[in-house]
Amino acid sequence: MKAVEAMINVSIYFGHYRWVEKSGIGQARVNQTTALALQDEAVNVSTRYTRDADIVHINTTFLSSVLLARLAMRRGQAVIYHAHSTEEDFRNSFCGSNLLAPLFGLWLRICYRNCHLVLTPTPYSRRLLESRYHLGRPVRDISNGIDLSAFYPDPERRRRFRERHGYRADEQVVLSVGHYMERKGFPDFIRLARRYPERSFIWYGYTAAGVLSEEVRRELRNLPPNLKLPGFVPSAELQEAYAGCDIFVFMTHEETEGIVLLEALASDIPVLLRDIEIYREWMTDGVDCYKATSLDEFAERMDQILEGSLPSTVVAGRHVARQRSLQEIGRQLLGIYRNLLAEREKAQARPRRRTESG
Repeated sequence: MKAVEAMINVSIYFGHYRWVEKSGIGQARVNQTTALALQDEAVNVSTRYTRDADIVHINTTFLSSVLLARLAMRRGQAVIYHAHSTEEDFRNSFCGSNLLAPLFGLWLRICYRNCHLVLTPTPYSRRLLESRYHLGRPVRDISNGIDLSAFYPDPERRRRFRERHGYRADEQVVLSVGHYMERKGFPDFIRLARRYPERSFIWYGYTAAGVLSEEVRRELRNLPPNLKLPGFVPSAELQEAYAGCDIFVFMTHEETEGIVLLEALASDIPVLLRDIEIYREWMTDGVDCYKATSLDEFAERMDQILEGSLPSTVVAGRHVARQRSLQEIGRQLLGIYRNLLAEREKAQARPRRRTESG
């Protein structure tokens, strides 16, 4: 009979959550809490800091988060810092972000050193943190995961999406999701839409006008009529969009993972990615996605996918998503929690044994 594991109390902390709610970091909160709730093991999860927490799992980089990390460590609690952000993915994001990026990188080093363990979504971001940030803390990678019960192909969702936006049943619709950022490839997506007035393009997401870069502002002033920008929408509407579009084009220049990519893969939509380093390890061109580098290559590959002249990648793409299901991510998270608690217990016991023997 399997031994009953001791209850683990976990605080999943997202300081100033409303500031990050409409972002991938906001979605990470939903994913982490859902992943842990799916486990049969004894785990008690709070989204507030509690003094009786065995694990304090911090996900934001605001000053309040760092102060809480320090407080929790002084109280003897095990602290995990989740590195969702890097200096590299801060660049080309907002107006002035390139000037601020070195300072942001220094701040991230302060954040990620105030813990016992750093988690980050991919091997790529782990290597980045290990090689450039000199944290002096162990770094492990674990995917943000994907809720397979929420994202899946569905003809009824497809019908509702097309009815909502007035698209014909046979109309080719190209989808992307993210903030209005150069880094996310938003200007490139607009340029791609201009090339294909006979196709419909739609981009979900939003960024406040006050922080937009000049390039994004310039493109927004001249939007093509075949491009829709619904903004930030409820998850249910976004799920319909994945089910209702014909291709997901992700022109991002830098990511730590890309939750929207996992959502598209789970929805059985063909995926066309920018060929950047992060996706060279776990996404394979011509197998579970297609890749491109320049705008011309994106246009050529998109034509081939929509015309059906390239083999379908959706089955292999769905397998990538299933490997990162929230059930699996929850299992991995619990293993990480238990290992960290066991390591800390051993470290705390060593001085006592020396004293007793000496």
